[in-house]
Amino acid sequence: MPFGMGFGELVLVLIIVVVVFGATKLPQLGDGLGKAIKNFKRAVNSQDEIDVSPGASVKKSELDEGAGKAGKSG
Repeated sequence: MPFGMGFGELVLVLIIVVVVFGATKLPQLGDGLGKAIKNFKRAVNSQDEIDVSPGASVKKSELDEGAGKAGKSG
């Protein structure tokens, strides 16, 4: 069994979860957990979405101008 727990312990944990969250909330909790796991797997398996093409780069002078305008506002 997982985590060295027996069948009795798993049943006890399940009963406590049902008492705490209620039987109507369990499907919502399972759905949310499933979506979270699916999104995590997708993020781990997907390639980075950073655009490193030469046309997408920002020039240093553009960054300096933006910083100067931000410092002068106010």
